[in-house]
Amino acid sequence: MKNQIHASIKLSNDLHAQLVKLAELRQRSVHSLMLQALETYVTRELKREAWREEGMAAWEEYQRTGLHLTNDEVLDWLSRTADGENVEMPECHL
Repeated sequence: MKNQIHASIKLSNDLHAQLVKLAELRQRSVHSLMLQALETYVTRELKREAWREEGMAAWEEYQRTGLHLTNDEVLDWLSRTADGENVEMPECHL
């Protein structure tokens, strides 16, 4: 069995009532809905943070080297790729 940490959370009466109603509609427990909501939130936020960090690293690399692609170059490449052409991504340049 996984290690588990027990935590408590204070909910407003309205939110609790909404959870109870949704649990009944989904034929699930309030606990399982809250756990799913927390897992979904944490997963999404970790992905968002990784995306932000990747963007910051790309910005720092650009600041260091000046290498880049223009928006038009990227859009042209994406369009051609979407049209089924087997084209290499353009080389970054100054």
